[in-house]
Amino acid sequence: MKKTAIALSLLFVATGAMAQGEMQHATDETVQAAHTGADTAKEKLHQTEHRTQEQMSKAESDGSTTDKMKQDGQKAWNNTKEGSEKAWDKTKQGSEKAWNGTKEGSQKAWDKTKDGSQKAWDATKEGSTKAWDKTKAGAQDVKKSVSE
Repeated sequence: MKKTAIALSLLFVATGAMAQGEMQHATDETVQAAHTGADTAKEKLHQTEHRTQEQMSKAESDGSTTDKMKQDGQKAWNNTKEGSEKAWDKTKQGSEKAWNGTKEGSQKAWDKTKDGSQKAWDATKEGSTKAWDKTKAGAQDVKKSVSE
């Protein structure tokens, strides 16, 4: 945590130099400013840690506060869990509706394709039969005219 505060302080100082478009060489003043910023961050961190420890020991000494915190935490967890389950159910239902719609649309398209293919096949078959009958009749006419 302390190292993070120091690193962030140095980062903020370095970011200012980079924002100007040029990285300046570290001078004694900038190093001192970085140390001062780091010391300030350390102090604030220690103060926060101290306050947190005081509040935790106070909460531990007062059992009702700890129980209330646990209950509040449990309620928050339950609410989050319930919300997640509701969101999952909605997502699942939406996916199922989309899947059913896709499946239905695909089936309709397949049926149309099948019907269209059948009609085309029937027309081709009928046309071929007529053409064959014409060819046969023509061949018989030629045969008759040659024999006569």
